[in-house]
Amino acid sequence: MTMTSCFQKVLISNRNIFVVNLAIADLVVAIYPYPLVLTSVFRNGWNLGYFHCQISGFLMGLSVIGSIFNITGIAINRYCYICHSLKYDKLYSDKNSLCYVILIWILTFVAIVPNLFVGSLQYDPRIYSCTFAQSVSSTYTIAVVFFHFMLPIAIVTFCYLRIWILVIQVRRRVKPDNKPKLKPHDFRNFVTMFVVFVLFAVCWAPLNFIGLAVAVNPDTIIPRIPEWLFVASYYMAYFNSCLNAIIYGLLNQNFRREYKRIIVTICTAKVFVQESSNDAAEKMKSKPSPLVTNNNQVKVDSV
Repeated sequence: MTMTSCFQKVLISNRNIFVVNLAIADLVVAIYPYPLVLTSVFRNGWNLGYFHCQISGFLMGLSVIGSIFNITGIAINRYCYICHSLKYDKLYSDKNSLCYVILIWILTFVAIVPNLFVGSLQYDPRIYSCTFAQSVSSTYTIAVVFFHFMLPIAIVTFCYLRIWILVIQVRRRVKPDNKPKLKPHDFRNFVTMFVVFVLFAVCWAPLNFIGLAVAVNPDTIIPRIPEWLFVASYYMAYFNSCLNAIIYGLLNQNFRREYKRIIVTICTAKVFVQESSNDAAEKMKSKPSPLVTNNNQVKVDSV
């Protein structure tokens, strides 16, 4: 099977490719930044140098912006699939879906790169990590809050409101019969991603509002923000990366089924390997010794 055919099979379910990208965005912080944060906690300070600080902060920002952009992409995808289902196959063909995913990551990189020039990626001893410093540039902080949080949240809210209106119409049977019907599994998938969006907005809202307040009037607001409030809002925001898998497991039956199938397959494979090894050992033990023939007979001459 060629690489192209494998990739085409993955793209057959183009609705799920955005969910996969959301999972990748959540995993980015677990690969590099979080281990460095733990090291900083154990050493009670950052001792890994400027380069690792910049890379850690960059990847954290990449994860955050990638998550919100992918959540926005999922909301637009669900909106097109449910509210404009007749045009969906054309809008989200395999080629178009791949282009959308590439565009999301390009926009994510473009959104993070200015941090390297502004100098806003700094170590914060309150949270033991290198992250975006809200007080470095008021203009940039306002732009970050607006373009990376408020605008995506507004787009996602519009999409889900339109979907909820359609759901209510279908439930009350006021929608014309010539329009596509909302299937039960489509509704369940929509509810799952809606909960993911709500949790993301709730978890990230406090930190973004603090950043917006600091950007508007840093000299007055910064001394008035309690340290515990900033720390709680920060860890609340990054804890959101752990919640998505829990939501999928609780609300998505297919996710639970596939997860169970993977676990069973892994366990079965281990048992099969062990049994094969034991069988091979038993066969070696029970294997009869070779027959003595004239060719291999050992002759003992008397002295």
